[in-house]
Amino acid sequence: MELQPPSADTFFESLPRVTRWQTRNRLLEFGRRPLLMGILNCTPDSFSDGGKYFDPEEAIDHGLEMVAEGADLLDIGGESTRPYSEPVSAEEERKRVVPVIEELAKQVQVPISIDTSKAEVAEACLAAGAEIINDVTGLEGDPRMLEVAKVSKAGVCVMHMQGTPQTMQDHPTYQDVVAEIEQYLLDRRELLLEKGLELERICLDPGIGFGKTHQHNLTLLAHVSRFHRLGCPLLVGHSRKGFIGKVLNDKQADRTWGTVATSLALARQGVQILRVHDIQPHREALLLFEAAGGIDGQTIQVETY
Repeated sequence: MELQPPSADTFFESLPRVTRWQTRNRLLEFGRRPLLMGILNCTPDSFSDGGKYFDPEEAIDHGLEMVAEGADLLDIGGESTRPYSEPVSAEEERKRVVPVIEELAKQVQVPISIDTSKAEVAEACLAAGAEIINDVTGLEGDPRMLEVAKVSKAGVCVMHMQGTPQTMQDHPTYQDVVAEIEQYLLDRRELLLEKGLELERICLDPGIGFGKTHQHNLTLLAHVSRFHRLGCPLLVGHSRKGFIGKVLNDKQADRTWGTVATSLALARQGVQILRVHDIQPHREALLLFEAAGGIDGQTIQVETY
C-alpha cells in the first residue's frame, strides 16, 4: 500500500535537527538553508551529463565553476550508477577521478566527496584530497569499505538502493516504502556505530531513483522529514531525475526548474544537503528561501504514526 502525503490530522512531533557533520578534515555547520553538493560526473555515460566532463580538464573547470557559483561541497564520481549502466574496473575508475580530485583539492576550499562503492577507489581519492565517501551501496558493496572509512575518519554518506544499478528498476517493490527505507537506514547506522564509526561522521540518503517507482519517489519526497528521527544529516539526490519529466508530462522538458522546486520542498522539510547539477539557480532560490525565514530554529516538525 502506497503512503499518501500527510493529511491534516497526521501527528507531528518537534525533534532536534542535526546541525553538524564531521568530514575527514572539517566540521560542516547547517543553518537555515540546505548546503549544495555539486555533482561532477567524470564518466562517458551518466544519465544527465554523460561525457560532458569526461575530459579531466573539462571536469576541473566545471568543478571550479560550481564552487564559484556557490557549491558548498563537490561530489566527484567515475562510474555511472544510472539504471542498467555497466560497472567499470577500479583501475579505470581511479584513472577518471584521482587527477580531478588532486587538482581541485589544491584550488578549492570546499570539501570533496568521492562517489564510489569500491574501497580501493575511495582510498586513492582520500589520499588525493577527498574528505567524504558517498557510497550508493550503503557501504555494503565492498567488504573493505567500512574499514577504509573507519581508518581514514572520512565523512560517509550511506544510501539506500534496492538491487543494483543493473537490476534496481526491473520491478521495485515495497509494502511501505518510507518505513522500509527508514528501517534500512537505521540498521545500517547501527551497524556502522557497532563497527566503530562515529555518529557525527554519518549522513543518510533515501536514494531517490535507486530501485523506486515514480510513485515511490514522490512518496519519499513528501515524507522525507521522517528520516530526521534517525539523528543524522540527510542528503537527497533528486537532480534532473525521471520523476520530474513524469510530473510535467514531458520527458524532454528542461528539468532544472523542476529540480529547484523539489529542492525548496526538501528545504522546507529540513533536509541538510541537496545533491544537484545546477548550482546557480539553486543558490539564488535558497538565498531567498533563507531570507524569507528558512528553517525556523533548530527543530523540525517530523511526521510520526
